[in-house]
Amino acid sequence: MELPQIPPMLATPGTLPPAALDARWAYETKQDGQRVVAYLPGDGSVLLRARSGHDITGAYPELAALGDALGTTPAVLDGEVLALDQQGRADFQLLQSRMGLAHAPARAAQRASKVPVHLVLFDALHLAGRSLLRLPYTGRRELLTDLGLAGPSWSTPAALVGHGAQALRATREHGLEGLVCKRLDSVYEPGVRSRAWIKIRNMRSEDVVVGGWLPGKGHITGLPGALLVGQRAGGRLRYVGGVGTGWSAAERAELAALLKAAASDACPFDPVPAVPGARWVVPRLVGEVRYSTRTREGMLRQPSWLRLRPDLAPEDSAADIPDDRG
Repeated sequence: MELPQIPPMLATPGTLPPAALDARWAYETKQDGQRVVAYLPGDGSVLLRARSGHDITGAYPELAALGDALGTTPAVLDGEVLALDQQGRADFQLLQSRMGLAHAPARAAQRASKVPVHLVLFDALHLAGRSLLRLPYTGRRELLTDLGLAGPSWSTPAALVGHGAQALRATREHGLEGLVCKRLDSVYEPGVRSRAWIKIRNMRSEDVVVGGWLPGKGHITGLPGALLVGQRAGGRLRYVGGVGTGWSAAERAELAALLKAAASDACPFDPVPAVPGARWVVPRLVGEVRYSTRTREGMLRQPSWLRLRPDLAPEDSAADIPDDRG
C-alpha cells in the first residue's frame, strides 16, 4: 500500500524535567547516528528516508531484510542507524564511511562487509493502515514493542519511565552521547522541534593551547572566526581542531588583541595541519573548550569555547592522542 511520507519529530536541547514531574517522562539513550524513517509497505520491500527526506535505502543493504520482518503488515517506523565500535557504542566517525553511498550499491555492499550498521527503532508512526500520530507516546511505544522487531541488524531498545537523573548518569558513566526525554502524553509532531521531547548531550571539557586562527567574514571581518587549537602529546603540540563558537562580542575582540600580539610566521603544530588561510601565533594562550567526543585520531568533535585560562601554562594541556607517525 502507499504510505504517507512523515518527516521526523525533533527534540529541543534542554535539561532534565523537574524531579516532581519525573514520572511523567520516558528516557531513551541519545544515539550518535543517522536519523531515519523506515517505510515498510508490506510487500517485502523497505524504504529508508533521512531527516532531509532523501531516499538513503541503498546506503544500508543489510537493512533490506527488515522489509519482511512484519510480513504483510504495512508500517512507518522512526529510528536511528548506528555504526558500533568495539565497545558496542555508536561511533559517528565509523558511520560516515557508510553515508553518502545510496547511489553506489557496489561500494555500499563493500563497506557493509567491513562496517556493518544497526537500526534502533523507537517510535511507530503508521501501522496497518492507521495513523498513530495522535496517540500518546505510551500508546505508540506499546504498539512498537508488540511488533517484536529484533533482528540481525535492528532492535527496539526499551525506554525507561521515570528515574531521569539515574538514566543521565548512566549515559555519562558509559561514555554515551546523552539522553532524550519524552513526555508520556506527547503526540507525534512531524517535522517539529518540540518541547515534548528534550535532548541532553553529554559534553566534556578540556584545556587547549591556541596555535592559530582563521579570520572571520562579514560583520566579524578582522576578528577571529575560529581558533586553531592543540594539546601536548609525545613532546609535540598536536592539532586537535578548530573552535568557531562560544564567544561574546567582547570576548572575540579580546581574543583578537591577544592573537595580534602573539602573531608568528611559524606553525606551532607538529605535524602542520592542512588549514587553508590559517594565521599562526606563538602557542602561549591556554583556553578551555567543551566538546562531545573525540575522533579516533584525537580530533575534538563539536568544540565550543568556554573561557581563557590565564592560570595555566601551555605545558598543562597534555592529552592522550593516538600517535600519527605510525
